[in-house]
Parts: sequence; C-alpha cells; structure tokens
Amino acid sequence: MGWYDALEAGELAAAPSEYESRRFGVSVDRITVSASSGTPLPEVLAAVDRSTADVVVLRYPAREVAWFAALASGKRTAVLADSLVYWALPVGKGRRPAPLAGFTAGLERGIDDDLVDDLVGDIFGDYGNHYCANPLFDRALALAGYQEWARRSIAADGAVVLRGPDRRVLALATVDQQQSWTEIELAGVVPAEQGRGRYAHLLAAVEDAATSRRLVISTQGHNTGVQRAWSRYGFEPVHTLLTVHLVTPGLLPDERFGGGDPR
Repeated sequence: MGWYDALEAGELAAAPSEYESRRFGVSVDRITVSASSGTPLPEVLAAVDRSTADVVVLRYPAREVAWFAALASGKRTAVLADSLVYWALPVGKGRRPAPLAGFTAGLERGIDDDLVDDLVGDIFGDYGNHYCANPLFDRALALAGYQEWARRSIAADGAVVLRGPDRRVLALATVDQQQSWTEIELAGVVPAEQGRGRYAHLLAAVEDAATSRRLVISTQGHNTGVQRAWSRYGFEPVHTLLTVHLVTPGLLPDERFGGGDPR
C-alpha cells in the first residue's frame, strides 16, 4: 500500500479493489485508515458494515491495539494478515557503498514484460505477503498480482536496474515518483546474487534517480533482513500498520465444511 494512503490521507478511504476481485474470484473491498486521519473505531466499524464484498482488506495504524478485538467480535470472520512497516530517508543522506567495477545501475524504461515477470517471480516467489494468511487467496495468483503491479509501474515510471559486467539484471526496483517523496514499491536482488552487498548498490541507484527530497519504502514486519539493510543504509522506521481480512461468514474452508476441533 502506498505512502500517501498509509500516512497522509486525511480521511478514511473505502473502495472496491477491481484488480484483486478479478484475480482471486471473490469480491474485495479495501478500507484504509491513515496515520494522520484520526478516524475513530465506530466510523471504521460502520464502513465495514456497509461493505457487501466477500472480503474487506482493512489496514489501520498498529497503535490502535484495541481495534482487533472489536473487529473480531463483529459479523465477519477476522483474519490477522500482517503488519506493514514504513521507513524513510532524506535523499542524499544514504550510506553509499563503494562503486563496483564493471557494474552499472540506473533508471531504465521499456523493460521486457517477460523479463519483469521472471525477475519478480525469482525475487518474490516465496515472499510472505498478507494474502498468504487467507486461504481464499491463492499464493500463485498473489505472485501474479505482484508481477502485474511491477509491469504497470515500469510502464508508467520505469525501474531502477542493477546490471553486472555481463549486462545481466542482478537487482530491480520499481518506483513511484511524487513531488514530496519517491516510493520504492518492489525492490530486490535475484537469489543468485543475494548476500553479496548488491542491495545497497540498488538503493544508491534509486537515491540517484529520485526526483524528490525523500525516499520511502515499506515491507511486512516479519521481513527483518531487508529492514536491517535499510537501517545500515540510513533509513529510519516511521510508521507501522496492521492488515486484517474481514471475511463474510461461511466462505473460509473450516466454516464451509464444519472443520476444526470439536472440543
């Protein structure tokens, strides 16, 4: 979820998610409470009650620790799906690594869709995103969604690419360039090159390509490895939100077939 929706939107946002509904074959609404909106719990519960979707993907500030109990006592089945942590860095303040001889990095456009799909599949194939918490969402379809998202982003703004001496792509970052911030959306190093310091070079290239004064990025809370890399580079954590899937009763497998421990 983007930086604006998570931190700066002034009011609760609620809308159908056409991409997810089409991809997963169940209707999905998204409701988001930003860090700055000040939306109270009763307003959130009312928005959930108004939704007729099979699944409501609700995201709200993690500081609202009492909200999940209220959500879990409602009509829908509440699935705690993930935490999402946002980090930021003033452009020009990154702890840049020494250059790599023969390596090149920079913003590229017109990257082949098949190459994008292969890179995203290799880098994010085992990524534990919030869809994995919900059996209604197929993991392979979730990955296809990341690939589609990357293709759309690259078509609009290009991507920052790190290439080795043989011109192979070693790392990729899609970006959303806004006036006040540059958001790194999907970023990673191909598995064969991980653990060799390539990620810091990718971040430095993103910093060079940024058209704003601030870099922002987010990941699931469990992804501590990449957060350590961000910290080493100079990013600082600024916000955490929770993702809860609120599912229409009877749709989850145990509810449909009477599963579970009867004791």
